[in-house]
Amino acid sequence: MKQHGLTAGLASLLALSLAACGNGGEGGSEGGERASRDRGDGDTEIVRIDTNPYPSTYTPAPSGVTLIRGATVYDGIGGELADTDILIRDGRIAEVGPGLEAPEGASIVDAQGRFVTPGVIDIHSHLGVYPSPAANAHSDGNEATEPVTAEVWAEHSVWPQDPGFDSALAGGVTTLHILPGSANLFGGRGVTLRNVPSRTVQGMKFPDAPYTLKMACGENPARVYGNRGRSPATDMGNMAGYRASWIEASDYRDSWHEYWEQAEAGEEAEPPTEDLELNTLMGVLEGEILVQMHCYRADQMAQVLDMADEFGYQVSVFHHAVEAYKIPDLLSEAGTCAAVWADWGGFKMEAYDSIRENLPLLHANGACGMIHSDSALGIQRLNHEVAKALADGRRMGLEISDADAVSWFTSRPARGLGIFEETGSIEVGKRADIVVWSGHPFSSYSIADQVYIDGALMYEAGNPELQTVRDFMLGQPGEGEN
Repeated sequence: MKQHGLTAGLASLLALSLAACGNGGEGGSEGGERASRDRGDGDTEIVRIDTNPYPSTYTPAPSGVTLIRGATVYDGIGGELADTDILIRDGRIAEVGPGLEAPEGASIVDAQGRFVTPGVIDIHSHLGVYPSPAANAHSDGNEATEPVTAEVWAEHSVWPQDPGFDSALAGGVTTLHILPGSANLFGGRGVTLRNVPSRTVQGMKFPDAPYTLKMACGENPARVYGNRGRSPATDMGNMAGYRASWIEASDYRDSWHEYWEQAEAGEEAEPPTEDLELNTLMGVLEGEILVQMHCYRADQMAQVLDMADEFGYQVSVFHHAVEAYKIPDLLSEAGTCAAVWADWGGFKMEAYDSIRENLPLLHANGACGMIHSDSALGIQRLNHEVAKALADGRRMGLEISDADAVSWFTSRPARGLGIFEETGSIEVGKRADIVVWSGHPFSSYSIADQVYIDGALMYEAGNPELQTVRDFMLGQPGEGEN
């Protein structure tokens, strides 16, 4: 990988890498052995499961003090603030308000006539696991060999050199969630990444972001395995497969808890045999891993919510969810969000009953809705996807403000990923993930002028010093033209 403005770019990357090697990264928990043995008060060594064997080594790029002046600010949680300043210090949002005084040495950004939002967050991306170019050798995102592959982790397939990350950054994307594919009932763990250049995926991992579990319902798993003459081949086969796995995971969890209780009481006890697949499912049952579930039809989603209630876990977000508009009450009662497209639908039978008003209807009926891409191209224009959905909602008479709609690509996906305390809105104390747009973010003529991640300017339109060029792009048409 190289950057135009080689000295500054390479120095920045090396600084990131060296810092990561030196201190283990901001917020990353201690790595170590997969399972550790802690000696308690007695003679018993207590075996614990290492829940984070590959911790984040992400270290924010250096950032100074920046004052963005005079913008119209959409704060991502429903607020529209006219002629407002934002002060960034030490990578965090330090102050928000009109007429802020510039600290000595601050970089001043004149944003009068422009608009500011939180950084764009895509909750459904396959960048890195299906990187560009879309060659078979790069297709590394779905362990479609068994219906249940909860033991695999998407981060182990992410190729950090994917040039798609840079194109997404030019569209204002500061955080993205990488998922395995949808051929399986349990497809494996997803990972939440900062959209920064890095030699390793660990250098991109969002510090302390919860792990996620990709599940899929409907045609995909039934078609893939039914065509092989095995189960599941139907929706009822899907449900039987989920339930069998949750029963096994419940027993596994109980066996560990029984062991820990005995060991902590000083009794002699043998730990269960560790199982990578069941570790992930146990993490869901313990509330530590968030379920992100591919489902299209309303009736299928309702079945899954019943099953989650049966086994005592939470579905965080249904993805694709083209019929979510039929069940906003059920979603709201369950505390489950829906991630949807603006206007994709009809490409297969279970996506046939899609409507363009899906997202605004969810919002208007009190459910948690958001936009997602599932596309290396769509991720570059999520602000425009929201604009399309908002326009469709208004055409049917729904009154939704621009400020509320901004939450569909900022705070809502942050909540769905369990990182809202850190990002997704412009509030004092949060990470300074900010996009300065050339015009209204819902205008098809607007582009991201500046993109900040943790207060560091990571992209600026027309600035060759901030145009990352991956090895694959060297010498190719369009090199450095994000």
